[in-house]
Amino acid sequence: MDLRNFGLSNFGLEPQLLSTIQDMLDFADDHDRAGRAPPEQPIRAYVRDAKAMAATPADVKEYPNSYVFIADMPGVKAAEIKVQVEDDNVLVVSGERTEREKDEKDGVKYLRMERRVGKFMRKFVLPENANVEAINAVYQDGVLQVTVEKLPPPEPKKPKTVEVKVA
Repeated sequence: MDLRNFGLSNFGLEPQLLSTIQDMLDFADDHDRAGRAPPEQPIRAYVRDAKAMAATPADVKEYPNSYVFIADMPGVKAAEIKVQVEDDNVLVVSGERTEREKDEKDGVKYLRMERRVGKFMRKFVLPENANVEAINAVYQDGVLQVTVEKLPPPEPKKPKTVEVKVA
């Protein structure tokens, strides 16, 4: 169920509250009464991936010699972040924040939960001049910075001189 279809924002409800309610309804749709997720279904996987992408904002900068992708990921351990290149030109940043499971094992009960847990992912189509062999990822203070070096510009083609023969 999508609350946006009911026009609840017209009743003065804050978008953040609507988002939280929507997440709760989505969880209820995706789990049985015991809290177990159903077997993986392609549509649910697509929706989950779309939500993970929407929940991972990022900045992209272009420098003279590189492209830099910056994503805030507070509370995520570096070991839980994966940076890959798919199809030779798609940069994929993904991972999972699993802090909630640890707390549940320790008997902690949440009274309010606003920080997002679960999977996150972003995909970026790289420009043709991106050097996928020269990628560097640094995670510091909850911020991931991925630098993709640019390929050097191609050298201008020199004109070919053809010798003219006398017949």
